[in-house]
This record gives sequence, C-alpha cells and structure tokens, in this order.
Amino acid sequence: MSNKKGSLSITSENIFPVIKKWLYSDHDIFYRELISNGCDAITKLKKLDMMGEYSLPLDYKAKIQVIVSPEDKTLTFIDNGLGMTSEEVDEYINQIAFSGATDFLEKYKDKADSDQIIGHFGLGFYSAFMVADEVHIDTLSYKEGATPVHWECDGGTEFEMGDGEWDQVGTKITLFLNEDCLEFANEYRAREVITKYCSFMPTEIYLSKKGEEPKKDDDGNVIEPTPLNETQPLWTKSPSECTDDDYKAFYRDVFHDYKEPLFWIHLNMDYPFNLKGILYFPKINTEYDSIEGTIKLYNNQVFIADNIKEVIPEFLMLLKGVIDCPDLPLNVSRSALQNDGFVTKISEYITKKVADKLTGMCKTDKESYEKYWDDIAPFIKFGCLKDTKFCDKMNDYILFKDINDKYTTLPELLVKEDEEKATDENGETVEAEVVEDNKDADETKEPEDTRKTVYYVTDLQQQSQYVNMFKEQGMNAVILDHAIDTSFITQLEQRNENYKFCRIDADVTDTMVEETSEDELKTETETLTDVFRKALNNEGLEVKVEKFKNKDLSSMLTVSEESRRMQDMMRMYAMGGMDMNMFGSASETLVLNANNDLVQYILNNKDSENVPTFAAQLYDLAKLANAPLSPEAMTEFVARSNKIMMLLTK
Repeated sequence: MSNKKGSLSITSENIFPVIKKWLYSDHDIFYRELISNGCDAITKLKKLDMMGEYSLPLDYKAKIQVIVSPEDKTLTFIDNGLGMTSEEVDEYINQIAFSGATDFLEKYKDKADSDQIIGHFGLGFYSAFMVADEVHIDTLSYKEGATPVHWECDGGTEFEMGDGEWDQVGTKITLFLNEDCLEFANEYRAREVITKYCSFMPTEIYLSKKGEEPKKDDDGNVIEPTPLNETQPLWTKSPSECTDDDYKAFYRDVFHDYKEPLFWIHLNMDYPFNLKGILYFPKINTEYDSIEGTIKLYNNQVFIADNIKEVIPEFLMLLKGVIDCPDLPLNVSRSALQNDGFVTKISEYITKKVADKLTGMCKTDKESYEKYWDDIAPFIKFGCLKDTKFCDKMNDYILFKDINDKYTTLPELLVKEDEEKATDENGETVEAEVVEDNKDADETKEPEDTRKTVYYVTDLQQQSQYVNMFKEQGMNAVILDHAIDTSFITQLEQRNENYKFCRIDADVTDTMVEETSEDELKTETETLTDVFRKALNNEGLEVKVEKFKNKDLSSMLTVSEESRRMQDMMRMYAMGGMDMNMFGSASETLVLNANNDLVQYILNNKDSENVPTFAAQLYDLAKLANAPLSPEAMTEFVARSNKIMMLLTK
C-alpha cells in the first residue's frame, strides 16, 4: 500500500479541542474505551472462528496487554482480535463518526459543562486524544493476504497512514501522553483505573511495565502473570452454580465490606430483556454507617456507572450490588441512558424481584425474615414511601416488633385484636352487639371513626410507664423508633382505610379506667383544673380526671396524635437553627387519677401551702414519662424534689 495522507472527514477545522474539552468529566475513562474496543475485536474474531470463516491457532489465548512506559511517556494497548485492513482504518478511524460528527459539533460546541458525549457517535477511540498529543495505530487484519497498517495522528485533523510492520493479527494502539497526563503511564495508577472500569471484562487483561524483567520464583522459573480482571464474574453464572461462600467472597472483593451481607438476590433474566446481577442487603450499623449503598451498572461486563437512577429505583440504591444489562439503550459513550419506556421496565422488574424475594422469605422462612428485619426495615420503609407498587406488594409483609419483643404483621395484629375482643373475661365467645340504624339521628353529626387503632411506642425507656400500663391490661403496641417511621405510618394510613396509628401516650384507653358517667367527675375536674393552672401559671392547661384501675398511678400526660405528629414533621423539615417554639407546642392534656391518694389529698386540701408544690411535681412526673424536661424545668424539678423530701423529715 502506498503511503496516504489526508484530512479526517469532519466539517470542523479541528475536532480535538472540542473532544478534550467536552469528552468526559473523568479523563481516566479512555482506558475503558480502548480496552473495551479490544474486547469487542476479540469477541468478533471468536465468532468468525465459530462460524467457520476463520480458524484460530491451536495455542490462541485471547488477551489484552496494557504496557506503561514512564520513561517514554507512552501507554500501549495490544489486543489479538480481528485487526483492520487499510480500508477499514479509513472507514472506522479517518471518517470520524461519519455524518455524526457534524451533529456532535453542533450539539456540544456551546455547552461548557457537557460531559460523556463520545460513544453516541462511535468516537470511543478518540477518547485517547484527551490525554495524548499523538496516537499511533499498528494493526493486522485476520483476512488472508492482509498487510499490516500503520496510522498516526498528532491531535490535529491531519493523519498519515501507510504500510506497517506489525506482524500479529490484532491491533496495537500507542498513546504519546501530554505533560498534564503523565500519571496514566504510572503502573500503580494504571492498575487502579483498570480495576475501576475493567474488573469484569470478558477478556483477560494484563498490565506490565516496558523493559521490566519477568518475575521468577525461588527456583528461577518464570511466574505466569495473572490477569487484572475476572472474566466470568459471579453474576454471569447460574444461581445453582454458586455457593453461599461464593456470594460472600464476591461481596467482599467488590465492595470491600467485611461485614457479611444479610442475604442476596441473584437476578437472571433472558426475556423480555437480558438482565443479570446480584443485589445484596448489607448489615448496617445505623448509628455510624451511611445507609447509602452502591449499585454498579455494567453493559456486557463493561462498567458504566454507580447508581444510575433511571435503572435502579431510588430506594434500592441503599443496597449494594451489580447489575449487567446488555440491552440497555445506552447513549453517549455507554454512560447516559436514553429516556424511554424500556429503562422503566427494567427498573420495575428489579423492584418486583426484590419484593418477591422479601414476601417469599416472609411466607416460607419467617424465622430468618424476623432475624433480618431490624436491618432491612429502613430499606423496605423507604421503598414503600418511594414506590407505590412496591408498597402494595409489601403491605401485608411489613413486620412490626411489639412491646413483648415479638414480630407481627399488621394483618396478624388486627386479627389477634379482633379475636381478643370477641371473647369475654373467661375466654368465652361473645356475640357482637347489633346496633340498629337510627334514621332520626342528627345527620349533621360527625361520622364515627370506625378504623381500628394500632398503638405504637417511639421510645421504650421514655414511655415505659405507658408500656407497663398496656401490659397490665393485656394490650399490645408496636415499636416505631426509626426516623423514617413518622412519614411511613402516615403513608400507611392514607393507603389503608381500616386502621390508624396512635402513639401509646396519645390518649387514655377505656380498658385502663373505670366506667364513669359524664357528670360524675365534673366537680373534681373543675377543682383540679383551677389548682393546677394556678400552680403552673398556665391558664391554657387542659386537665382531665379519670378513675384509673391502677390506684398507684397519680398522673399522666397525653398528647394529641395529630398535634404531636405535626410537630414531628415540622422538626424533621425545619431548617437548621430554626426555633421550633415558633410553631407552638403540641396539644397536651394532664390526666389525673381520682383513685389516687395524692390526687385526693390535693382535692381535699386545695388551699394548703404545699399543694402548689405537689401539683407542680405531679405535672413534671407526668411530663418525664412523655418527654425529657427542658434544662430549666429539670433544675426546678430537682430543687422541688429536695424540698418535698425535707418536708418528709418534719
């Protein structure tokens, strides 16, 4: 072939400054582009061999070699794939992206912050010019009678191409690095980048330093080099071929997390799209660890990105895992996704598989499911908040830990309550009372709330008084002590009209008090309201008097569920430094026990000089069982406690 000179077939005077400025935010990605091109060339050659159009040598071993030379400031990529003829170099290299180059320049010339724009136009090879002042190609086609080709370009639009001396079927690409990018000729930096992007590419990748002697063992035998990548990663295998130890080892190697994962889901789908992967539920110490996970996305074993939100549902980004989908409609250098319904279907499939795994575990291995629950609850609750379909599937399989340290689902809890209500104190079944419809009733009256109440606790220690009262009466409550729970139960109520959530200190339940008439405690209520309002200097204090079955209980504080939940939401979304007092306090009621001796003493000695002290103490005791006292209130409480003890000594 005679030497050929020419201009690259593009309409811009110089495409390379554009490439260098707008190609990628991460310059190291050129490694991925050049190595994956080599993998593609090898894959194509193997297919030709399978089709009988070419015969691979008996000793053929597919491999890609990366050779660094800090002294020469060069970086070389060698593959033993199908190579190129001069015509193919002319077509695939010289005519940059064909007509696509015009679109490329037009679309990106004014966008200073646009990155990852090459692959859509077939310009992967040209990523080399991000780091190199000059690039050489030496290639020999597999075709019989082919002659080697040498091509070089110094980063302008001018190239030179002629006969070469490369005598191996395949391609060698040599990058003469610019002064700003010499780091990429460093062996350790090269290893780091290849590990980042190419750990699971399907062809073995070897890294060496130019002129370096091969390593030998103690006997002087040459040690065979080991590839940097795993060509058959675990996700490419059938789940039946993989052991628990395999899954755990893969997790450690990929995510460098030495806490064992709780469990995993192996995705293996061929229709209607090809998708494989493994999702791990990690064990998290929520006090110290970030609950943000990592989902690595691959396309034919080529790393694309971490946590691409279009493919991975937001809530599953809390997990750790790998997903490989060769059918992904990748745009722009394998790193951006076309916005179409196909991507949505992938996301929905992944969500469905996770829900199927969790519900299946709850049905068939409840013991393990309970064991994992505290760790996976944040994932599931976040998922329910973010994805209505996921919430629909998980609704009856969400576990709640109760005050008896047992796990239950909402259906189980509600059914159990119904069974308890349908028996008398001797355990005998009773018929439900039939209430006839009163057509003359006041139609303006608010309809009765017929939803079942699910009581819950947010702090077992702080609310221990209420918990003990519930246990004494044989009542149950669930524990909801995670930051996400306020939003979570609000959503559950909106989606389920049969029940509502009520914190254990929101009201006094009928089972805790003796039945009284409306007027029976009217006088006591008026007297005690007056005494406590004066003692606490709080004219707006709500006071309620009940006859508790437990005579030792003197006072308790109830806080309206709606009011307290609103406060919680305001606190959650309040901006830093905002004074929460500007929203006012939650609506609270002081409930006093008419059966308690101390309360009776206050009733009978309302004008005694010590009654204001006792009243303030009773209020603070009730407050302490509900929430921590403010620093000022705690100081007063301690001083008052000392004063009361001194009174006992007289």
